Amino acid sequence: MNMMQMMQKAQSIQKKLQETQAELAKTDYEASTGGVVAVCDGHGKFKSIKISKEAVNPENPESVDDDTIEMLEDVISTAIKQASEKAVAEMETKMKAITGGINIPGLF
Repeated sequence: MNMMQMMQKAQSIQKKLQETQAELAKTDYEASTGGVVAVCDGHGKFKSIKISKEAVNPENPESVDDDTIEMLEDVISTAIKQASEKAVAEMETKMKAITGGINIPGLF
């Protein structure tokens, strides 16, 4: 394989990777357990959480009001998003220290 063919192959692979990343970003993945449903995008980024009244009070779900559920979903979502942002910021800081500040595509 000559250099031109290798470059064309690399460009083709890069295009496929970009298309796949775009497709994943538009796809939601959902998991549920015990009356709790969590949703992430195709990059693993947290999007939302839904909590059933039964998850809060399985003995008497009718005693749980909608405002309590909404408040719990909001505080849990905020905590998860903040933890994720901290982790990403720390990873970026450490990667920049290793690369000397050079931005390497796909690394972070």
